[in-house]
This record gives sequence, C-alpha cells and structure tokens, in this order.
Amino acid sequence: MTELMRAMRLHAPGQLLAPDRVPRPQPGAGQVQVKVQACGVCRTDLHVVDGELPDPELPITPGHEIVGTVTAVGEGVSTLALDDLVGIPWLGWTCGECTYCREGRENLCPVARFTGYTLDGGYAEYAVADARYCFPVRGYRAEAAAPLLCAGLIGYRTWRMAGGEAPRRLGIYGFGAAAHILAQVAVAKGQQVYAFTRGGDRQAQDFARRLGAVWAGGSDESPPQPLDAAVLFAPVGSLIPTALAHVRPGGKVVSGGIHMSDIPSFPYRLLWQERSIHSVANLTRRDGEEFLALAPQVPVVTETRAYPLEQANRALDDLRQGKLTGAAVLVP
Repeated sequence: MTELMRAMRLHAPGQLLAPDRVPRPQPGAGQVQVKVQACGVCRTDLHVVDGELPDPELPITPGHEIVGTVTAVGEGVSTLALDDLVGIPWLGWTCGECTYCREGRENLCPVARFTGYTLDGGYAEYAVADARYCFPVRGYRAEAAAPLLCAGLIGYRTWRMAGGEAPRRLGIYGFGAAAHILAQVAVAKGQQVYAFTRGGDRQAQDFARRLGAVWAGGSDESPPQPLDAAVLFAPVGSLIPTALAHVRPGGKVVSGGIHMSDIPSFPYRLLWQERSIHSVANLTRRDGEEFLALAPQVPVVTETRAYPLEQANRALDDLRQGKLTGAAVLVP
C-alpha cells in the first residue's frame, strides 16, 4: 500500500495552498528521498503562488529552501548516503549539454527545472531531488540552514556580481531574508553596508544596524556617501533608477530578484559615467559549494520564525505584508 504524506499544494495561481495528502515520493535513478526537517519560505514562493511567474507545474508543492535527512537513495547515487543532512535549492535539474551548461553557466540552461516551481518542493514531509543538486549541510541545524539555500545563495551570487568584497560602500535595498544574510558576509569582509528599507520601517532599520550596517534608512532617503555598488532584493522596479542615482561613476547596480515590477523610464545621466545594471538568474552548484563553505566561517547567523507546515498560508501572508524580520521557516 502506498504511504501518504502531508503536503501544502498550489492548485491554481492566486489561491490559498491546500493541505493535501499525497503519495510519498520515491527516488528514481540518480535521486535521493529526503525527510524534510525545515523548508524556508522565500519571496519566490510568493511569486509562484500569486501567479507572477508563468506556467508552474500544477498542482505543485512549493518550497526550495529545503533541509532534511536522506532516507532513501536511488540507483547510481554514490555522493550521498542515508542520514546525510542535505540542502535542496531552487535549481533542481539542468541538461548538462547546452552551451550554457558546457560554459559553466548552468543557471541559464533553457530547459532547467526548478524546485517548488516545475518540480515538487519542500512544503511537505518528504521530497525527492536529483542528488547532483543537493548540498551537504554542515555546522547548522536544519531550521537555521534553510534560508541559506536561496536567500543566502542568491544573495551570495548577487554580491559576487556586484564585485564581491571589492566595493567599500555597499548599498542593500530591501532588508529581508537575503539582506540579513548578505550583510553579515559583507561586514565580515570589511565592507560598509548601507541598508535601505520601506519608508518608516524602524524595526528593519534597527535590525540592519544590529547586523553591522553603518547607515540604515528608507529607500526614499539618500545615503550620506555615494555607494560603490548597490544590490536590490526588493521587487520594486522604481528602485533601479533610485539606486543608480546613489552609486558613484563606474558603480554597479545588481538586482537579485526573479521577478520585479516594471522599471520606469529614467534620464540617461543616471546611467552615464559607466554605471551599469545587472540581473541575477538562479544559481549554480559552484555558488552553493562556495557559499555553504563560507557561511559557517563568517559565521552567518540566520534569524528565523518557525511555522507548522499547515500554517504555510499564514507564513506567506506575513512575508507578503512585510511582517517578518529575517526569514520564515516551515517545520513539518
């Protein structure tokens, strides 16, 4: 008889997740089955649930910041073993054959599949994943590690694209899960962090200062010094010209989000003097290996709020309304 498990599933964009009982997934060749101990709630999950990302594989179990223990191993898997603690990220499968994959840019693979979007994710008691795209988790409990799997990894890739530790003054727009992780990395590397929050959000600004930011204010405010680079995690297109206005000549503005509202027109003078705008798409396995080795060295300390699995809709709504400091995590 097929064993059933609890899962919170999306049946149609714009609807609440439904508490379903579905067959426990079994690993195929090259896959592992993982008993989910924690799954982070990411803004990308909101974009999927709210219908802002097109063509999800419905019905779908969201969640791509998964941490759990390996409970079954499929044929051909030699890199993971039973009881290993692993993390499962957004990027769940790539072809390995296209130009991008061969060039080491698998994050741009045109047929890539994504956990919690086109592959069932971690808002459930169990998940299966391609063993090649699972990362060993060391030095963290599951709940603390969950935000590292996307907020941390995408934040790290965004930071690297902005110049890594080279910029002395780094602006961060949108001080949520990704920002609270990246700020710790930047401060540890000797950078000055300037945190931009929603106007009047004193709680987030105080949080940023506690993490080492030298300045924190609303996104409608100007920093006291020109920035060398700025990274954006808030999905607000109007922040692109705002950030451009605050970076010095030659500075970079990098958007780390998968979805953003439309960018308004802006005068060329904001882009002139070799300022640049970049976007970040997904992640690579190299990002995961590098960041998960770096995080415990900093050490990055995540701030989380735990919710039972059945309260996934509440966790998503708290994220949507900006009620969280740090990251929400579902615990089955």
